[in-house]
Amino acid sequence: MTQILRCRSCGYKTEFKPDTVCPECFNPLEVEYDYPALRSQLSRDDIARRPTNMWRYHELLPAVEGGVPEIAVGWTPLIRARRLGRVLDMPNLYLKNDAVNFPSLSFKDRVVSVALAKAVDFGFEQVGCASTGNLANALAAQASVLGLTSIILVPEDLEQQKIVATACYKTHLIKVRGTYDDINRLCTELTYRERIGIVNVNLRPYYSEGSKTVGFEIVEQLGWQLPDQVVVPMAGGSLISKLGKAFHEVVQVGLVDDRSVRIFGAQATGCAPIATLVKTGAEELVPVKPDTVVKSLSIGAPADGLRAARTIVESGGWAEDVSDEDTVRAIVLLAETEGIFAETAGGVTVAVTEKLLAQGKLDREAVTVLCITGNGLKTADLVAYRTDELPVIEPKYSAYRECRDPKMQMEANSVSAI
Repeated sequence: MTQILRCRSCGYKTEFKPDTVCPECFNPLEVEYDYPALRSQLSRDDIARRPTNMWRYHELLPAVEGGVPEIAVGWTPLIRARRLGRVLDMPNLYLKNDAVNFPSLSFKDRVVSVALAKAVDFGFEQVGCASTGNLANALAAQASVLGLTSIILVPEDLEQQKIVATACYKTHLIKVRGTYDDINRLCTELTYRERIGIVNVNLRPYYSEGSKTVGFEIVEQLGWQLPDQVVVPMAGGSLISKLGKAFHEVVQVGLVDDRSVRIFGAQATGCAPIATLVKTGAEELVPVKPDTVVKSLSIGAPADGLRAARTIVESGGWAEDVSDEDTVRAIVLLAETEGIFAETAGGVTVAVTEKLLAQGKLDREAVTVLCITGNGLKTADLVAYRTDELPVIEPKYSAYRECRDPKMQMEANSVSAI
């Protein structure tokens, strides 16, 4: 089966190459598949016999000349969130937990897996990215495994935990004064001046396809059923757009029956250009300067913002944003109820879910999936306040009993009763 790059807007078509922009109308290029052919070739039984990683869906990913990558990315848990569901009064609540993705603990491992596979196909020895943290971690890790030189540019004020989680690999890590959008422009210039594959610039059509595997896995893990509604954090807008594409594709190739899935987007109030676009109904996205602790979602001029908004609106969903305070509170709520320590994007997703419920926009009874995209160890400083007044006692039972006063016992009991 032949795969091509196709312009979303004017229909221009071209063979696979390291390029992201249509030369006719300057809109994004996207991988196009032969769905009728796949309908007769692909089955649930075929997929079930394959290794449990994201490449079990390789027919719906860009073809890789060198073969499917061996790095076992994906197939993260879909968890029935009973305790959080009771708090939110949502009996059919699930969490897609990419906070435990291999190897760098975020959904960005998926997009990097595809991008680097194509980088090798195109003969790149140097790869790079502009990143707000998670992509830097993922690229540094997988480039190390593949023996590629990685050059990673991040904002100067990025969380220290994410800096460390990138610097531990053999990579060229550079801090840049400016926002993610400033860095992205610099990376675009690099692709014209040097022989380098920037995963979220000239490799972006392939990179973004990796996001679809979140949707494929949700469907398979629900017993080959589409969910009723999903809540997804938004930065550049690619994940939520590709989830919509994934749900469309599993129907097109005959893996599931068609029905509507409402898609909801989540952003931080200090950087919410896509949510604002949805709520105002404007035709053009207005870039913003990020002002939030949610660094992983701090993209003020999202490349896929317009398409993300269109995906949401066409699905019958909605978008909302929440404060930094609500984000941190929701991180704690998720940890206390489901044992999942998520980074700030996860807190945004849970807090936006609460807000959408209060607005009556989410159906409490529907099968609902929240996408948790990164691990809390990357932004641990935000909840460090919970260690400020920890008791210190002598190694004696009497000291332990004195520490466990009635108030503390009451708080412990109230949490266990959730």
